[in-house]
Amino acid sequence: MARRLLTFERLKWASFTHSAIYTALLVTVFTGPDEAKLVLGWAHGIGWIVMSLASIAALRLRVIDLRLAVAVAVLGGVGPFIGSIEFVRSARRRRSEAPAPAPAPTSA
Repeated sequence: MARRLLTFERLKWASFTHSAIYTALLVTVFTGPDEAKLVLGWAHGIGWIVMSLASIAALRLRVIDLRLAVAVAVLGGVGPFIGSIEFVRSARRRRSEAPAPAPAPTSA
């Protein structure tokens, strides 16, 4: 069941969402009301914990590699952008390593 929930695409979009929350937190630190800072701070903290646990589980299931798991779990608490950037790089690497589709058969 965990393998169906922890897909590369779901983790990637969760990482992007976490980065968006962190961006909003950074903006509100300087311009926003205290309530927004509190909510976004908690969302970032809880989001980082959830992303870390999900990344560790995904690493064990071989959904993601060690480099990506470290980027999310270790560096994500300080700057979740690193994990999001690493998801983009990993997706590009996966596409380049994927076998080329077989040519369509032609009728003679």
